[in-house]
Amino acid sequence: MTYALDLGDRFSQLAAVAADGSLLEEGNVPSSLEGLTARFAGLPAARVVIEAGSQSPWMSRLIASLGHEVIVANPRRLKLITASSRKSDRVDAIALARLGRADPNLLAPIRHRPLEAQAALAVVRSRLSLVRTRTSLINHCRGAAKSFGVRLPACDARYFHRKAALGLPPDLRPALQPIIETIAGVSQRIAEMDRELEQIIDSRFPHARLVQQVPGVGPITALTFVLTIADSARFRRSRHVGPYLGLVPRRHQSGGHDPKLSISKEGDSYLRSLLVEAAHFTLSHRAPDSDLRRWAKAQLERRPTEHNTVVIALARRLAVLLHALWTSGEVYRPLSTDPV
Repeated sequence: MTYALDLGDRFSQLAAVAADGSLLEEGNVPSSLEGLTARFAGLPAARVVIEAGSQSPWMSRLIASLGHEVIVANPRRLKLITASSRKSDRVDAIALARLGRADPNLLAPIRHRPLEAQAALAVVRSRLSLVRTRTSLINHCRGAAKSFGVRLPACDARYFHRKAALGLPPDLRPALQPIIETIAGVSQRIAEMDRELEQIIDSRFPHARLVQQVPGVGPITALTFVLTIADSARFRRSRHVGPYLGLVPRRHQSGGHDPKLSISKEGDSYLRSLLVEAAHFTLSHRAPDSDLRRWAKAQLERRPTEHNTVVIALARRLAVLLHALWTSGEVYRPLSTDPV
């Protein structure tokens, strides 16, 4: 038996097919702990296919704990479903079940991270939401002040509430003072979460310190890298991390036509942005000398008009380096000529 669930907020569409592909059952299952337990507990071991989504992590763990083989399908690879002209929950569930019965590899299955890693990554994501909220509030203050002919001083976002309060026009103070106080509170919460993330690294994910050896890779980037990949052994070679994070060009070869395309942007977009940020630091005047920096500078001399392309390539190399440090446990040597 192969079951498939097209997930919904309250109910999920279920389809079940036999070994010969015939449809044996279809219907709705409550998208809840109780509903899924009642439906799958006590059944003979079966293959259960679900599509990746916001609820698929806990659902996949629950169904696997009931003794079933769970396959989480990658929706980005399922053009048969996403591009269908007759798309519906029922049709999607049946298609997932038949694909899972025929060959699970057709589903481009993904692996969800463990619960502990997911909980820690939720802290990282919450911090990101606070940072974005603070940025939006700061931009509002700057825009409002500019309309009064005042430019608030340029400064680090952490100190904006102090600097901006000194330069507010009297007419704007009633409107912006509450926002500036809110910015101060958000900055305090971000600082508290930074300390919490440091504690998470030290107590639960100390191998993130191996990744943090590289200049430009701070605790946020290191922890996000470790939590996103979850298991360093999932990649046989470190160079496979680049495609996983969407840092390699897409390819659409047909016959003799093989156009040059942009990167695939698969995987985690936030981690990809952090690696690109680290690449920019490596190229900056603040970064120490290293093999990576020398390589990137040489590439820019050869291709001065392709700065963004070089930055992406450098981010990909950084990802490979971070994974290699994680798996080997070695001390990072910026230059290959450095003594061991």
